[in-house]
This record gives sequence, C-alpha cells and structure tokens, in this order.
Amino acid sequence: MAMEVAAAGAVDGQRSSKFVAALSRTSATFLFFSVVVVGAVAVSTRWITTTTSTLQVSFPTTAAIPAAAAVLHPKTQHPSPSPQLPSRPPRPPPAAYSISCPTPPLRRNTSHAARASKSSQTLGLALSSSSSCRSDPDLPPATTSATAARSPSNSSCPSYFRFIHEDLRPWRAAGGVTRAMLARARATASFRLVVLRGRAFVQRFRPAFQTRDLFTIWGILQLLRRYPGRVPDLDLMFDCVDWPVVRAHLYRGEHAPFMPPLFRYCGDDRTLDIVFPDWSFWGWPEINIKPWDALYKDLKDGNSKGKWFSREPYAYWKGNAAVATSRQELVKCNVSSTQDWNARIYTQDWFKESKEGYKTSNLGSQCTHRYKIYIEGSAWSISQKYILACDSMTLLVTPKYYDFFSRSLMPLQHYWPVRDDNKCASIQYAVDWGNSHKQLAQRIGKEASDFVQQEVNMDHVYDYMLHLLTEYAKLLKFKPTKPPEAVEVCPESLVCQAGGTEKKFLMESMVKSAHDSGPCDLPPPFNPQELTMLKQRKENSIRQVEMWERRASTT
Repeated sequence: MAMEVAAAGAVDGQRSSKFVAALSRTSATFLFFSVVVVGAVAVSTRWITTTTSTLQVSFPTTAAIPAAAAVLHPKTQHPSPSPQLPSRPPRPPPAAYSISCPTPPLRRNTSHAARASKSSQTLGLALSSSSSCRSDPDLPPATTSATAARSPSNSSCPSYFRFIHEDLRPWRAAGGVTRAMLARARATASFRLVVLRGRAFVQRFRPAFQTRDLFTIWGILQLLRRYPGRVPDLDLMFDCVDWPVVRAHLYRGEHAPFMPPLFRYCGDDRTLDIVFPDWSFWGWPEINIKPWDALYKDLKDGNSKGKWFSREPYAYWKGNAAVATSRQELVKCNVSSTQDWNARIYTQDWFKESKEGYKTSNLGSQCTHRYKIYIEGSAWSISQKYILACDSMTLLVTPKYYDFFSRSLMPLQHYWPVRDDNKCASIQYAVDWGNSHKQLAQRIGKEASDFVQQEVNMDHVYDYMLHLLTEYAKLLKFKPTKPPEAVEVCPESLVCQAGGTEKKFLMESMVKSAHDSGPCDLPPPFNPQELTMLKQRKENSIRQVEMWERRASTT
C-alpha cells in the first residue's frame, strides 16, 4: 500500500510540474483554460467521496471541457470490508409503525419565563410523566461479532464513513472506554443516553437550546425503529452545544485514561469530540426548517424551476450575521453605490420571520443565483447541506469546523474555496472565474448537489448512526446498565407531549417500518499515508486558487 501511494504521489508530482510549466505560458486573462484532472491516487480504497478524484486545475480550451468532465470521477471500489455488524434472530418486520396517545399530554407552562427559556418543554414533560412506552418484550441483545441476519445491502457506504474509525481511534488506542472516562464527559453533556435491548433511556442534565436535544433523541429512536435489534447496548454522553470542547493536547500519553468520550454535532482539528448527525435532519421547528427528506424535495423542485445559465450571475448569502464576526465582515462585501464585489448579501431576522410566517425564508426558493456562499457562524452551520444541494457553485469560506460528512468535500470538485482573510476580493474573483467558465462552474455546483442527494440522504444518515454507535459500543469496557435517574423514552412518549410544528415535524420524520435489508458496508480505516495524501490534495487545490487570485490582482 505504501508503495502504491508513493507511486501515485510521484505521478501527481510530475503532472503538477507540467501544470506549473504550462501555467507560466498562459495569458493573464485565464479565459481560454479549464480543468485538467490529476490522476486519482492509486490506492485500493475509494478516496474521500464515492467519486472523488483530485482536481489540480489548469485551463484547457472550451472544446476540451467534455473530456475533462469525463475524467472527473473514475469509479473505484472499497476493498471488501470484514463483517462488523450486529446480528439478531430473523423476524418479519412490522407492516407499519403507528403511534397512539392513550392519555392527554401534561399541561405546559405558558408563563413568560417559560417562553423566554428558549428550550423545548416537550422532552422535559416526557421525562417527568409516567411512561407511555408500550410494554413490548425486550429485543434480543445485539452482538458485535457476526453479520446481520437480514438481507445484506450489497453496497459500500460513502467514503466519509471511514472517519468513524478516525473519530474513535483515540479510545481504541487507549484500550477502550471506561466508566471513569464516561463520567468525565458529563461535565458539559446535555443528556446521557443508554440503550438496553433496543430500549432507550435518557438522563437529562440541562436543557439544550430550543429543540436540539428533543430532535436528536428522536433521531436515535427512529434508528431503533429502522433497525430493530441491531443497535447494541451502549452508554454515551451527548453535548448539544455547537463548540467542540475535548482538547486533544490535554489527553496525550499518561493522560489518555482520562479522555472523555463526548458526542456532538461538529469537531475541529484540535479536539476529540465524536461527530454525530445534527438534529435538523428531523426538523428545526423554531425556524420552520422541515425534516431533511421533505426539505430536499423542495430544494430539488427549486433547482428545476430555472436553468443554471439563467440564474443571477452573483454570489448569494442569507443568514444571521449577528452570531459571528466573520459573518459581519461578509456583509461588507454586499453591493453598494461605490463597489460591487459580485455578492448579494441579505441578513436574516428570525424573530421577524417567525412573526410574519416565514414568508421570505423558504429554502426551496433560494436556488436563484449561480453561486451561493457558505460561511460558518459561531461554529459549523447546518446551512451547509442546504447550500450544497442548490446546484449553484458553492463558495466555501475557509472553515474551521467539520460535521460528519463535510470532511469528504473536495475543493474544485464540490466547492470553490474562498479566503477568510480576504473575503470580498476572493468572492469577486470566484464569480468572475465562474462567469467566464460557466460550464465548469455549473459542473462544480452539480457535483455538490449530486453528492448531497446520493451520499447524505436519510438512508446514509441512519447507516452512519448505526455504524458509529456499533463501533463505539465495541469500545465499552463495562456492561451498560440503566442509571437510576434515567427515564425510558420512545416515539409515543415524545409525540404525545408535543404540539404544533414540533409534533408535525416529529410525525413527518417518523420511520414508518423496519428496514428489511442491512445497512451499507462500513469501509476500512484510513492508513497514515492515505490521510497525508488527502490533506495534501486539499491544500494543493486551495493554494492553486490562491495563486490564480494573486495573479489576477496584479493584472
């Protein structure tokens, strides 16, 4: 494997040298050149997306565009992974799941203090009420050493699933997860989740912002319904706050036994938080964002209403600028009477939107520009998947954080990199380049929306959750048991306490029946050479764009 990677690196180096030589002969306008694809790294595993190939770019003539596009995605396959999924005795799946609420919900606190708390009462009511969960027999315990009893999926998971191994590697190297490690994760956790024989028990430590904890727990309950008997017994801590907190440098060497396993929605290169799909896949009622299945259909319909070439030839962004300095800087890139950076920026007042019925915040109607900007807020933003799904070329301002799938995104394949320290000029150049190379810009936008449709659909979200929890459960050095303070939760106990848009989104995102076939096959871990090459590929593509920007600024 090392020899194959080295050989691929040599090929890349030769082609890169040719590229540099060719670039020096190009004109200052760059208008008669396009993408030359550097050969995909010759490793036996599929690189970071199902169709990932390196895009080190020069500019061929327009006539060469179809050929370049054809080379964009050589199809490769994962090596056959070893069986890693839990098994269960075969049993026919139920025809359909249903929910009934035999007792009325508990009375909600409608005082001003309760309304101002900005946290959902639904989960609190469910945890404080007498259990409305059905008394079905416990499922047999899932095992982690055999293949699933049901039909295999006969498909490989997207390559970003390989980061499951990376996220859990520190605890594997430390010999597993102990009770003491888990206890240390409680310091900032929003809730503790214990799964025992297919039943979920929750101990809430502190309310999360809005309904993050409610919809996260709901998503896990839907996983239990989708794959009954396959989720192993486990015990975990979950933090619903944006920012990762488990600092890697604090748990090296002799300090590794104190490393807390803490789940959350995003991570960065300096932390060890375990990344999990975010709550918005099942809905975000506070700002009227539908569950992902329904919202993606809206985005797809929005894409089909107008041809890409007919869209506004500018970069579009709409969001809450008050949450981060970087977004406040982005607002300065808006068009003015004296300057046009090719950007059209709109600030979002969610309080005003809620009062007016969200008439101007429909995401499905925002695919109207050729370019859309993604910029982080106080941390990672859920808006990334919505922006990528729009067919527009995504202008991605240098991110600090990643979620569970975004580590697979490649510059110049799925997005155009924008410098954080020079946003306005970088956006202006990106739009100028795209308007001069429309077919290539459209191609990048389509690659991103195809990736979201094929790799980040709900089937893969659930499969990612199952594989992550299964691999995590293998690391536990103790047998999970129900904490005295934990309360059983189930779809009935949450839905029957919910109301309004919360209840609507819960019902819309509910798994209707068990999934008869198994999940996709988990790909193997990265080896060190692969991770190094992956990092280099991204850095080289970003440096390429920065070089073009510098040359353009001097002409």
